[in-house]
Amino acid sequence: MEISALLTSAGINISICIVLLSLYSILRKQPSNYCVYFGRRLVCGGARRYDPFWYERFVPSPSWLVKAWETSEDELLAAAGLDAVVFLRMVLFSIRIFFIVAVICIAFVLPVNYYGQPMVHKEIHLESSEVFTIENLKEGSKWLWVHCLALYIITSAACLLLYFEYRTIAKMRLGHITGCASKPSQFTVLIRAIPWSPEQSYSDTLSKFFTNYYSSSYVSHQMVYHNGIIQRLLREAERMCQTLKHVSPEINCGQCERNGAW
Repeated sequence: MEISALLTSAGINISICIVLLSLYSILRKQPSNYCVYFGRRLVCGGARRYDPFWYERFVPSPSWLVKAWETSEDELLAAAGLDAVVFLRMVLFSIRIFFIVAVICIAFVLPVNYYGQPMVHKEIHLESSEVFTIENLKEGSKWLWVHCLALYIITSAACLLLYFEYRTIAKMRLGHITGCASKPSQFTVLIRAIPWSPEQSYSDTLSKFFTNYYSSSYVSHQMVYHNGIIQRLLREAERMCQTLKHVSPEINCGQCERNGAW
């Protein structure tokens, strides 16, 4: 095993990580990317879009790493939502799995592979990589059971961690659903391409279908007709509102509606 090759590989991976973290630190400061990185805060009104030019926008800073490390799970849930918390728990779950694998392989698998055959060993940094793999074991060796046992331990640990993670995330999801006010959109289904019938209208066709097949859950329906002129006016008004918001952050779409923009 060549130490120089190992260090080169580690250096390349570390350099790529530093470059990606630096790019993220720079991109998140650009005003044009606010809707990507701070969409929730913009919607809630917790952030405003200002586009001044300052030098720090193009200089990576590690301060966000410290803030991310110090942020608790409850704070992350309040600031970024449940999806961000679940994603973070997935990352932590992966770290735990890799930690367990590393401990088991270094403590049990590597020594078994290294001493799998009677031979005169060189210094570790002069050994070939095959010495540390299962290839160094004799065919039919009893030490193969160590590999099987390690696989069973890793699989059992992964299943156990998955169970606890799933239980925790399920409780968080249930608490999030029960804590939020019910919205009609959560119980609404959009139906398109309703077949035309010469005997009855679209509304009667829809009502008859859901009454026959989904009578226990069907409550009512509302017919929505696509009108090209109105849709075009709404799109133009929304585009004008977004343009005004970009020019002056103090203007919002609610003001446009009240002032008769659409």
